[in-house]
Amino acid sequence: MASEGSKTIVVTGSTSGIGRAIAFEFGRHGWNVVINGRRQEAIDETVETLEKQGIRAVGVKADVSNEEKAKHLIEEAVKHFGQIDCLVNNAGISMRALFEDAGPEIIRKIMDINFFGTIYCTYYALPHLRKTKGTIVGISSIAGYVGLPARTGYSASKFAMNGYLESLRIELKPTGVNVIIVSPGFTATAIRYRALTEKGTAQETTPIDEKKADRPENVAKAVYEAVIKRKREVILTGEGKLTVLFKKCFPSILERLVFKRFVKEPDSPLKKYL
Repeated sequence: MASEGSKTIVVTGSTSGIGRAIAFEFGRHGWNVVINGRRQEAIDETVETLEKQGIRAVGVKADVSNEEKAKHLIEEAVKHFGQIDCLVNNAGISMRALFEDAGPEIIRKIMDINFFGTIYCTYYALPHLRKTKGTIVGISSIAGYVGLPARTGYSASKFAMNGYLESLRIELKPTGVNVIIVSPGFTATAIRYRALTEKGTAQETTPIDEKKADRPENVAKAVYEAVIKRKREVILTGEGKLTVLFKKCFPSILERLVFKRFVKEPDSPLKKYL
């Protein structure tokens, strides 16, 4: 088995938030890191910061919702480091709007990034991961276990990701490739600021107290541990674990609690129904 110093990880959406934290966490353990994003300036800054810490890194500009660009990302990773030992499908976008106001176009955009981005990157990375008996990670969400109101597209994309990765895990068992689904709770990242409104624009604000949210670094450490221990599933935060448990045991009660929580958000779209 290859030493950590010769292993390579590809992290999509890794110029900020959870993806960036994962890149730094693996880099500190000696992994080669492939950074991905859609803004070259952010990619260059992230790679420069990694290299200042002695981490071998390369940045690839690619919108993973585009199949050819996702393929390019994987090809560049192999070109620079010769192999891929771990792919972390982290790139994602959220929404905050009622479905009847947002409509199919918003849902399609979210699915293209969150779900099909995962499909494309995994498909092109799989031959390389089979060679290394590596790991595929999907950064999902509690929204992939419990449907969240005014986040229909986001929940749909994460439910789809979970189903796809669970099926793939079983399918790949004979190959030695491991598949891990990681579901953070509310984490202090920019995802809520960039969440799409019914107009398809970023809401540029957050409905939660970000200071009380989990830290990206905690998620990154959990992902690293899960990859090393070849876990199947990771559900983070006590609230997240309790929510999933309630979904299994008390679904009706959970639905009422979820509605009550989200309708209390500042400027909640759900207030339209009251």
